[in-house]
Amino acid sequence: MKIVSLLGGLLFASMAFAQTSLYDIPLKDINGKDTSLKAYQGKALLIVNVASRCGNTPQYKGLEALHQKYKDQGFAVLGFPCNQFGKQEPGSNEEIKEFCSKNYSVTFPMFDKLEVKGANQHPLYKELSGKDAPFPGDVKWNFGKFLVGRDGKIVKRIEPGVKPESPEVVTAIEGALAAK
Repeated sequence: MKIVSLLGGLLFASMAFAQTSLYDIPLKDINGKDTSLKAYQGKALLIVNVASRCGNTPQYKGLEALHQKYKDQGFAVLGFPCNQFGKQEPGSNEEIKEFCSKNYSVTFPMFDKLEVKGANQHPLYKELSGKDAPFPGDVKWNFGKFLVGRDGKIVKRIEPGVKPESPEVVTAIEGALAAK
């Protein structure tokens, strides 16, 4: 009986310490529908916190270009609006969606506005930038980028000022796509 209790305790402990998969974290899309990243398993992802009224907002153009260039190779840009930096994303999801479509012809998936740092940090960003993440530390501003490999592991963190079309970003994406 002691062995059964011990094995049960070990199983419970190993489950408690198992890392949460990015794909299992509950999310909402830009339309408010419950979703997750499960549909993106096996793809390389560029997860970006975005804002409509920021000096970095023109990066939407480069993000859309990357999405179009690599989407047929198993890549997706995923946009997560955030209003934590200078209140530069004050609009509703509908207003954000309209802005992105009208001004930048964004076709990549957009999600519900969330918080990327602080007391109300969304669980996705706890996984991306929390103390146990490969690249820990608070997101510094709008358009911080995390590259996730096809295996679901975070492979690179790219700071907000780095443009999507920069060689650093393109090389990292191509490397993530090459790694099967």
